[in-house]
Amino acid sequence: MFAPRTTPWPLIALFTAGYLAPYLLPTVVGRLDSGLPLSPTQAGAVGSALLLSSASAGFLLASRVDRFGARRLARIGLTLALLGYGGAALAHAVPAVVLGVLIGGFGSGTATAVAATRIASQHDPHRTTTAGLLGVSALAGAVYLTVPHLGPGHGQPLAAIALTALAVWPLTGRIRVDAPTVESRRPAARLPHRRPGLVLAACMLCWSLAQNSLWGVSGRIGLTQAQLTEATVGAVFAIALGAGLLGVTGAGALGPRLGLAMPIGAGTVLIAGCIALSASATDLPTFATGEIAWNTIYPIVLSYVIGLAASLDPRGRWAVLVGSAASMGTAAGPLAGSVVSAQAGFPVMGAVLAVGLLVVSVPMTAVALGAGRPTLPVVEIPVDVRAGEDAYEAATAA
Repeated sequence: MFAPRTTPWPLIALFTAGYLAPYLLPTVVGRLDSGLPLSPTQAGAVGSALLLSSASAGFLLASRVDRFGARRLARIGLTLALLGYGGAALAHAVPAVVLGVLIGGFGSGTATAVAATRIASQHDPHRTTTAGLLGVSALAGAVYLTVPHLGPGHGQPLAAIALTALAVWPLTGRIRVDAPTVESRRPAARLPHRRPGLVLAACMLCWSLAQNSLWGVSGRIGLTQAQLTEATVGAVFAIALGAGLLGVTGAGALGPRLGLAMPIGAGTVLIAGCIALSASATDLPTFATGEIAWNTIYPIVLSYVIGLAASLDPRGRWAVLVGSAASMGTAAGPLAGSVVSAQAGFPVMGAVLAVGLLVVSVPMTAVALGAGRPTLPVVEIPVDVRAGEDAYEAATAA
């Protein structure tokens, strides 16, 4: 009876499927550059289009998951991801690849929106988020180790995302369907905490833009500036994502003991230093140190930010909107990183991104401090959530 509350594996799997594309962005962009007649900037633009399509799904569905049905939307999203990424992996014409990437990105965003709204209604959303980040980090690490040994071409990382969607699809049957309530039939209530929510969303757009401006060109930094082989770069990424697993595990064990402000504020400052180091790398030790330290800290901070967004609205709307704003920044990242690095070089790009992160860390910390005060209303929404859970348990018991 209590499994959906303690270990919601279908949501964790759905979260993993939705987040996999951003985690594989460097190899996706790099393979598009090397496997198709595209320049590095054009390949970065395709990566940005993928993530922009994903973000648009989040904005469209933020307040509509319950209306359309979580299970139905999850299946639609995974189907779009399978068809879109799978078609792009098999296609060789650039227009067909771009179309498939756009369809797949919308599917990823749909899956992420469903996962975010359901995770926000959990009794411990931070713990569920860390489990999801563990899953996506482990899977992405395995892909980074495997892809270099599968030969050239743009299709392998896209096929990995499509196959993940296929594997997760059967689990959607276990996603909880809440019984209709009087409250759920009414128009959606006004978003609570609008000012801190908007500030957090704006900050996350910039925060993700900085992260993925580097992440989108990290492969090229390793290959061209540090003069490493693709296999070595893939191994560094896999080790970095493995270190991220340890970081997320630690964050899950700590839970709320450190609060929200310190992990988000101090973590963002540390990330700024890691980005500057990685972007200036000219050899393996520097490149590996920057990437591994960065990928260790990044998912820790992200897990606390997702938990902060979930605390602003237990219906999950701020979680989806903040996540979609982050996806907008992520979408612009590959193109921004490609353009700035082409004009000024990787080290200058890293310095600019680091300064930007230091600036946005201040308002993010302020929102986290405000969320830590006992002022969040917790009366209206949890009643509906508990009613839905009771109905679900009664139905399954019958």
